[in-house]
Amino acid sequence: MIVTEGTQPSVIGQGYLNTPGLHSSEQVAAWRKVTDAVHEKGGRIVVQLMHSGRIGHPVLYPDGALPLAPSAIASGQKLFTPEGMLDHPTPREMTVDDIARTIEDHASAARNALDAGFDGVELHGANGYLIHQFLADGSNRRTDAYGGSVAGRIRFAVEVAEAVADAIGPERVGIRVSPGAPVNGITESDTGELYPALAGALAPLGLAYVHVMEAGDRGPTRAIRAAWPGALILNPHPSPEPLPATPEAGVDALREGLADAIAHARLWLANPDLPARIKAGGPYNEADMATFYGGDHRGYTDYPVLGA
Repeated sequence: MIVTEGTQPSVIGQGYLNTPGLHSSEQVAAWRKVTDAVHEKGGRIVVQLMHSGRIGHPVLYPDGALPLAPSAIASGQKLFTPEGMLDHPTPREMTVDDIARTIEDHASAARNALDAGFDGVELHGANGYLIHQFLADGSNRRTDAYGGSVAGRIRFAVEVAEAVADAIGPERVGIRVSPGAPVNGITESDTGELYPALAGALAPLGLAYVHVMEAGDRGPTRAIRAAWPGALILNPHPSPEPLPATPEAGVDALREGLADAIAHARLWLANPDLPARIKAGGPYNEADMATFYGGDHRGYTDYPVLGA
Protein backbone atom coordinates (compact mmCIF):
# COMPACT_ATOMS: atom_id res chain seq x y z
CA MET A 1 0.00 0.00 0.00
CA ILE A 2 1.30 3.41 -1.02
CA VAL A 3 0.38 6.53 0.94
CA THR A 4 0.83 9.70 -1.12
CA GLU A 5 2.40 12.96 -0.09
CA GLY A 6 0.22 15.48 1.74
CA THR A 7 -2.62 16.62 -0.54
CA GLN A 8 -4.66 19.70 0.26
CA PRO A 9 -8.46 19.32 0.53
CA SER A 10 -9.04 22.99 -0.30
CA VAL A 11 -7.26 26.05 -1.65
CA ILE A 12 -6.70 27.48 1.83
CA GLY A 13 -5.38 24.10 2.98
CA GLN A 14 -2.18 24.45 0.94
CA GLY A 15 1.01 24.89 2.93
CA TYR A 16 3.83 24.61 0.40
CA LEU A 17 4.64 25.51 -3.19
CA ASN A 18 3.71 23.09 -5.98
CA THR A 19 1.84 20.56 -3.87
CA PRO A 20 -1.17 18.57 -5.13
CA GLY A 21 -4.82 18.99 -4.24
CA LEU A 22 -8.11 17.13 -4.54
CA HIS A 23 -10.60 19.97 -4.77
CA SER A 24 -11.04 20.41 -8.54
CA SER A 25 -12.03 18.25 -11.50
CA GLU A 26 -8.63 18.86 -13.10
CA GLN A 27 -6.88 17.47 -10.04
CA VAL A 28 -9.12 14.42 -9.99
CA ALA A 29 -8.29 13.70 -13.63
CA ALA A 30 -4.55 14.14 -13.05
CA TRP A 31 -4.55 11.80 -10.03
CA ARG A 32 -6.36 9.14 -12.06
CA LYS A 33 -3.19 8.61 -14.11
CA VAL A 34 -1.31 7.85 -10.89
CA THR A 35 -3.89 5.52 -9.37
CA ASP A 36 -4.32 3.63 -12.64
CA ALA A 37 -0.56 3.06 -12.82
CA VAL A 38 -0.48 1.70 -9.26
CA HIS A 39 -3.44 -0.60 -9.83
CA GLU A 40 -1.97 -1.91 -13.08
CA LYS A 41 0.98 -3.16 -11.01
CA GLY A 42 -1.29 -4.79 -8.42
CA GLY A 43 -0.79 -2.14 -5.78
CA ARG A 44 -3.11 -0.13 -3.54
CA ILE A 45 -2.87 3.61 -3.02
CA VAL A 46 -4.25 5.90 -0.30
CA VAL A 47 -4.21 9.68 -0.55
CA GLN A 48 -3.05 11.61 2.49
CA LEU A 49 -5.40 14.57 2.99
CA MET A 50 -3.41 17.35 4.64
CA HIS A 51 -4.83 20.73 5.55
CA SER A 52 -1.76 22.72 6.58
CA GLY A 53 -3.55 25.23 8.80
CA ARG A 54 -1.12 27.86 10.06
CA ILE A 55 1.70 26.23 8.05
CA GLY A 56 0.68 28.34 5.08
CA HIS A 57 1.20 31.81 3.65
CA PRO A 58 -0.82 34.45 1.75
CA VAL A 59 1.47 34.04 -1.28
CA LEU A 60 -0.01 30.57 -1.79
CA TYR A 61 -3.62 31.74 -2.08
CA PRO A 62 -5.24 33.62 -5.00
CA ASP A 63 -6.91 36.14 -2.67
CA GLY A 64 -3.86 36.63 -0.44
CA ALA A 65 -5.80 35.49 2.63
CA LEU A 66 -4.22 34.59 5.93
CA PRO A 67 -3.93 30.87 6.69
CA LEU A 68 -6.43 29.38 9.12
CA ALA A 69 -5.74 27.83 12.51
CA PRO A 70 -7.54 26.96 15.74
CA SER A 71 -5.96 30.01 17.41
CA ALA A 72 -4.14 33.11 16.22
CA ILE A 73 -0.70 31.79 17.15
CA ALA A 74 2.11 31.82 14.60
CA SER A 75 4.15 28.69 14.00
CA GLY A 76 7.51 30.44 14.23
CA GLN A 77 8.51 28.59 11.06
CA LYS A 78 9.19 29.71 7.48
CA LEU A 79 7.91 29.00 3.98
CA PHE A 80 10.41 28.16 1.23
CA THR A 81 9.95 30.17 -1.98
CA PRO A 82 12.20 30.70 -5.03
CA GLU A 83 12.75 34.24 -3.74
CA GLY A 84 13.84 33.09 -0.31
CA MET A 85 12.37 32.11 3.04
CA LEU A 86 9.23 33.87 4.29
CA ASP A 87 8.01 33.89 7.88
CA HIS A 88 4.67 32.22 8.47
CA PRO A 89 2.26 34.96 9.50
CA THR A 90 -0.02 34.89 12.50
CA PRO A 91 -3.00 32.90 11.22
CA ARG A 92 -6.65 33.85 11.45
CA GLU A 93 -8.48 32.03 14.23
CA MET A 94 -11.18 29.84 12.73
CA THR A 95 -14.80 30.60 13.46
CA VAL A 96 -17.28 27.79 14.09
CA ASP A 97 -18.49 28.32 10.51
CA ASP A 98 -14.88 27.99 9.27
CA ILE A 99 -14.59 24.71 11.16
CA ALA A 100 -17.80 23.34 9.67
CA ARG A 101 -16.69 24.36 6.18
CA THR A 102 -13.28 22.76 6.66
CA ILE A 103 -14.84 19.51 7.82
CA GLU A 104 -16.99 19.45 4.70
CA ASP A 105 -13.91 20.25 2.57
CA HIS A 106 -12.32 17.05 3.87
CA ALA A 107 -15.45 15.03 3.07
CA SER A 108 -15.65 16.53 -0.42
CA ALA A 109 -11.96 15.80 -1.05
CA ALA A 110 -12.51 12.21 0.10
CA ARG A 111 -15.32 11.79 -2.42
CA ASN A 112 -13.01 13.25 -5.07
CA ALA A 113 -10.39 10.72 -4.00
CA LEU A 114 -12.65 7.81 -4.86
CA ASP A 115 -13.52 9.47 -8.17
CA ALA A 116 -9.77 9.70 -8.82
CA GLY A 117 -9.38 5.96 -8.22
CA PHE A 118 -7.85 5.97 -4.76
CA ASP A 119 -8.49 2.99 -2.51
CA GLY A 120 -8.86 5.20 0.54
CA VAL A 121 -7.73 8.33 2.35
CA GLU A 122 -5.44 8.99 5.28
CA LEU A 123 -6.22 12.05 7.38
CA HIS A 124 -3.01 13.85 8.29
CA GLY A 125 -3.31 14.51 12.00
CA ALA A 126 0.44 14.69 12.53
CA ASN A 127 3.54 16.86 12.05
CA GLY A 128 2.02 20.16 13.09
CA TYR A 129 -0.69 20.52 10.45
CA LEU A 130 -4.28 21.60 11.09
CA ILE A 131 -5.66 18.53 12.86
CA HIS A 132 -2.52 18.39 15.01
CA GLN A 133 -2.84 22.11 15.71
CA PHE A 134 -6.29 21.46 17.19
CA LEU A 135 -4.95 18.55 19.27
CA ALA A 136 -1.96 20.36 20.78
CA ASP A 137 -2.49 22.77 23.65
CA GLY A 138 0.44 24.89 22.49
CA SER A 139 -1.40 25.84 19.29
CA ASN A 140 -5.02 25.52 20.46
CA ARG A 141 -5.98 28.14 23.05
CA ARG A 142 -9.67 28.16 22.22
CA THR A 143 -12.24 28.52 24.97
CA ASP A 144 -15.19 27.08 23.02
CA ALA A 145 -16.17 23.44 22.39
CA TYR A 146 -13.10 22.90 20.15
CA GLY A 147 -10.51 23.84 22.75
CA GLY A 148 -9.55 23.75 26.40
CA SER A 149 -9.91 20.20 27.68
CA VAL A 150 -8.64 17.07 25.95
CA ALA A 151 -12.23 16.31 24.97
CA GLY A 152 -12.51 19.71 23.33
CA ARG A 153 -9.17 19.52 21.50
CA ILE A 154 -9.85 16.08 19.99
CA ARG A 155 -13.30 17.14 18.77
CA PHE A 156 -12.16 18.54 15.41
CA ALA A 157 -10.17 15.39 14.56
CA VAL A 158 -13.09 13.15 15.46
CA GLU A 159 -15.62 15.23 13.49
CA VAL A 160 -13.37 15.25 10.41
CA ALA A 161 -13.01 11.47 10.67
CA GLU A 162 -16.78 11.05 11.10
CA ALA A 163 -17.56 13.22 8.07
CA VAL A 164 -15.04 11.45 5.84
CA ALA A 165 -16.18 8.00 7.02
CA ASP A 166 -19.79 8.96 6.27
CA ALA A 167 -18.74 10.17 2.80
CA ILE A 168 -16.76 7.14 1.60
CA GLY A 169 -17.10 4.43 4.24
CA PRO A 170 -15.00 3.97 7.39
CA GLU A 171 -13.21 0.96 5.90
CA ARG A 172 -11.52 3.38 3.46
CA VAL A 173 -10.34 5.90 6.08
CA GLY A 174 -7.17 6.01 8.18
CA ILE A 175 -5.64 8.74 10.32
CA ARG A 176 -2.00 9.58 10.99
CA VAL A 177 -0.75 10.98 14.31
CA SER A 178 2.67 11.90 15.70
CA PRO A 179 2.42 11.97 19.50
CA GLY A 180 4.85 14.38 21.12
CA ALA A 181 6.54 15.36 17.84
CA PRO A 182 7.84 18.94 18.12
CA VAL A 183 7.33 19.64 14.42
CA ASN A 184 6.29 22.94 12.85
CA GLY A 185 6.29 24.72 16.19
CA ILE A 186 3.99 22.21 17.95
CA THR A 187 4.12 21.78 21.71
CA GLU A 188 2.05 19.33 23.78
CA SER A 189 1.91 19.24 27.56
CA ASP A 190 -0.40 16.23 27.90
CA THR A 191 0.64 13.74 25.20
CA GLY A 192 0.11 10.76 27.50
CA GLU A 193 -3.54 11.67 28.07
CA LEU A 194 -4.31 13.19 24.67
CA TYR A 195 -3.67 10.31 22.28
CA PRO A 196 -5.34 7.45 24.17
CA ALA A 197 -8.40 9.72 24.43
CA LEU A 198 -8.30 10.37 20.69
CA ALA A 199 -7.89 6.66 19.91
CA GLY A 200 -10.78 5.80 22.21
CA ALA A 201 -13.03 8.42 20.60
CA LEU A 202 -12.18 7.18 17.11
CA ALA A 203 -12.62 3.49 17.96
CA PRO A 204 -16.44 3.37 17.51
CA LEU A 205 -16.11 4.76 13.96
CA GLY A 206 -14.55 1.53 12.62
CA LEU A 207 -11.79 3.26 10.66
CA ALA A 208 -9.38 1.17 8.60
CA TYR A 209 -6.31 2.06 10.66
CA VAL A 210 -4.40 4.47 12.84
CA HIS A 211 -0.92 5.33 11.55
CA VAL A 212 1.52 6.34 14.29
CA MET A 213 4.68 8.32 13.55
CA GLU A 214 6.83 7.80 16.63
CA ALA A 215 8.98 10.64 17.89
CA GLY A 216 11.57 8.75 19.91
CA ASP A 217 9.21 7.55 22.64
CA ARG A 218 7.44 4.19 22.61
CA GLY A 219 5.16 5.05 25.54
CA PRO A 220 2.47 6.90 23.52
CA THR A 221 2.42 4.11 20.94
CA ARG A 222 1.70 1.49 23.59
CA ALA A 223 -1.03 3.71 25.05
CA ILE A 224 -2.66 4.12 21.63
CA ARG A 225 -2.41 0.38 20.99
CA ALA A 226 -4.24 -0.30 24.26
CA ALA A 227 -7.05 2.13 23.37
CA TRP A 228 -7.32 1.31 19.66
CA PRO A 229 -8.98 -2.00 18.69
CA GLY A 230 -8.28 -1.80 14.95
CA ALA A 231 -5.25 -2.04 12.70
CA LEU A 232 -2.21 -0.01 13.67
CA ILE A 233 0.46 1.05 11.18
CA LEU A 234 3.72 2.20 12.73
CA ASN A 235 6.59 4.31 11.48
CA PRO A 236 8.97 3.11 14.20
CA HIS A 237 11.25 5.52 16.04
CA PRO A 238 11.40 4.02 19.55
CA SER A 239 14.45 6.09 20.52
CA PRO A 240 15.62 9.60 19.58
CA GLU A 241 17.90 8.49 16.78
CA PRO A 242 18.18 10.11 13.35
CA LEU A 243 15.76 9.33 10.54
CA PRO A 244 14.90 7.14 8.75
CA ALA A 245 13.22 4.39 10.70
CA THR A 246 15.19 1.16 10.51
CA PRO A 247 13.84 -2.19 9.31
CA GLU A 248 15.09 -3.73 12.55
CA ALA A 249 12.87 -1.39 14.58
CA GLY A 250 9.92 -2.41 12.43
CA VAL A 251 10.60 -6.12 12.89
CA ASP A 252 10.81 -5.65 16.66
CA ALA A 253 7.45 -3.83 16.72
CA LEU A 254 5.76 -6.58 14.71
CA ARG A 255 7.17 -9.32 16.91
CA GLU A 256 5.95 -7.48 20.00
CA GLY A 257 2.46 -7.25 18.52
CA LEU A 258 2.58 -3.48 18.81
CA ALA A 259 1.86 -2.93 15.11
CA ASP A 260 0.03 -4.73 12.34
CA ALA A 261 2.08 -3.16 9.56
CA ILE A 262 5.18 -0.99 9.24
CA ALA A 263 5.45 2.22 7.23
CA HIS A 264 8.75 3.17 5.67
CA ALA A 265 9.14 6.31 3.58
CA ARG A 266 12.72 7.34 2.86
CA LEU A 267 13.88 3.71 2.78
CA TRP A 268 11.17 2.81 0.24
CA LEU A 269 12.08 5.77 -1.94
CA ALA A 270 15.74 4.77 -2.11
CA ASN A 271 15.17 1.01 -2.20
CA PRO A 272 12.53 -0.12 -4.72
CA ASP A 273 13.23 -3.73 -3.68
CA LEU A 274 13.01 -3.00 0.04
CA PRO A 275 11.34 -6.32 1.05
CA ALA A 276 14.17 -8.29 -0.58
CA ARG A 277 16.77 -6.11 1.12
CA ILE A 278 15.13 -6.52 4.53
CA LYS A 279 15.10 -10.32 4.12
CA ALA A 280 18.76 -10.20 3.08
CA GLY A 281 19.72 -7.91 5.96
CA GLY A 282 20.71 -5.13 3.57
CA PRO A 283 22.60 -3.36 2.21
CA TYR A 284 20.41 -0.27 1.75
CA ASN A 285 20.75 2.57 -0.72
CA GLU A 286 21.03 6.02 0.85
CA ALA A 287 18.34 8.49 -0.21
CA ASP A 288 19.55 11.61 -2.02
CA MET A 289 17.89 14.39 -0.05
CA ALA A 290 18.92 16.99 -2.63
CA THR A 291 16.27 15.51 -4.97
CA PHE A 292 13.40 15.41 -2.46
CA TYR A 293 11.64 18.63 -3.50
CA GLY A 294 10.91 19.46 -7.11
CA GLY A 295 13.04 18.33 -10.04
CA ASP A 296 12.38 15.33 -12.26
CA HIS A 297 12.49 11.53 -11.99
CA ARG A 298 16.03 11.54 -10.61
CA GLY A 299 15.98 10.50 -7.00
CA TYR A 300 12.57 8.86 -7.43
CA THR A 301 12.71 6.09 -10.02
CA ASP A 302 16.41 5.54 -10.64
CA TYR A 303 17.69 3.85 -7.47
CA PRO A 304 19.31 0.47 -8.22
CA VAL A 305 17.98 -2.89 -7.09
CA LEU A 306 20.12 -5.65 -5.57
CA GLY A 307 22.36 -7.29 -8.14
CA ALA A 308 21.92 -4.46 -10.66
